[in-house]
Amino acid sequence: MVTSGAAGAMASAAAGCMAGTDPAKIWQLPDTTGMKGEVVLTGGRSAFDNAIRLTGARLVVAQTLEEAETAIGPNTAMIYTTSLGDRLQKTAALAKSKNVPLLLDDAAGIPPIENLKLYAKMGIDLYCFSGGKGLAGPQCSGVLLGRKDLIEAALANTSPWEGAVCRAMKVGKEEVMGCLAALEAWTRMDLAALNRLWEQRVKRIATMVETVPGVTTEIKIPEGGNRYPTLTVKWDEAAWKFSVADCDRLLRQGAPRIEVLTASNPSLVPAVLGPDPKTPRENLLQIISMTMQQGEELIVGRRLRDILSTARKSAKA
Repeated sequence: MVTSGAAGAMASAAAGCMAGTDPAKIWQLPDTTGMKGEVVLTGGRSAFDNAIRLTGARLVVAQTLEEAETAIGPNTAMIYTTSLGDRLQKTAALAKSKNVPLLLDDAAGIPPIENLKLYAKMGIDLYCFSGGKGLAGPQCSGVLLGRKDLIEAALANTSPWEGAVCRAMKVGKEEVMGCLAALEAWTRMDLAALNRLWEQRVKRIATMVETVPGVTTEIKIPEGGNRYPTLTVKWDEAAWKFSVADCDRLLRQGAPRIEVLTASNPSLVPAVLGPDPKTPRENLLQIISMTMQQGEELIVGRRLRDILSTARKSAKA
């Protein structure tokens, strides 16, 4: 099922697990009176869980699997997780033992394309990917996969069905065909070759910025999502009196505008999502190159080098 982003997949899945294909229940949402209306979030809150809550579901937060097992009850319609690896297997086993559908949100899980079938082989009831992240399909699309009966229920609670709570999350023919084309394209791509290309680009940037004394870099591929060679650039922010947020702002204000990954420009509503709100989020300047065109890494490297060089000289003055 092609959806309006991974968030649209989450909403459609939740509505389907609560109302099924019963027209009366579909019309009733977001009022969940008389139906299973709780969704257990394993591992705590997610920055995207409003996509579930807007369907009328009541969120039940469980930080650990032990808490999740206690939280699951007769009113549980679905379990939601972003966990991978061993924790995902344990969560799936718990869901099976409780006979409750499990939705895995792995929005940034492609690449590798093997994940498209991996979770089905693991017996995951429902799982979703973003269409506009690594899949490189239409930016406003997502993909929901899983058990046939649950996909049919998700479809029944989504556009074009009149009265469906997710009708506003309309997906056009362009998104459907664009996602299909992206999935087919990934089956022919050489991810190892792409990683080498992406790493070459961030290495060029690293080489340029490391000419500024005091600047250090690191390149690695994250394991939990957005699995591309990622460059982290660091300097002594306190000594230079120049923060990651300052650098981020100058990169954005220049021409052409350059966007990097930092905690100072997150695309989320500030909220307490973790168990300890007093723990500050480390602000790192990170760069990925998978969306860059050939030669653009030189533009980024030169600009970043110039900004950091100027900041260092100003601190020494």
